[in-house]
Amino acid sequence: MVTAYILIQTEVGKAAQVAKDIAGIKGVRQTEDVTGPYDVIVRAEARNLDELGKLVVARVQAVDGITRTLTRLPGPVEIAHRARFGRASADGKEIHR
Repeated sequence: MVTAYILIQTEVGKAAQVAKDIAGIKGVRQTEDVTGPYDVIVRAEARNLDELGKLVVARVQAVDGITRTLTRLPGPVEIAHRARFGRASADGKEIHR
């Protein structure tokens, strides 16, 4: 299971409605309209990264009133990415392939 936070900017005055509309999407676990540079924060889950991408692009970004999204994965993603491509192991030591 992959969890992600989707940070959303909306048209002026649309944050509450966007949060309400997104809350009904399958895979969305929590929505909050907030203050700051983003208007809505969403916590979503999917079986894998491919399904997460489809959830964001096909379902979330289709909601009326959204102007921009930024999807973030929690945790040590950089370390996992580096380990996968042979630059470092999970403990930060160099590995060679």
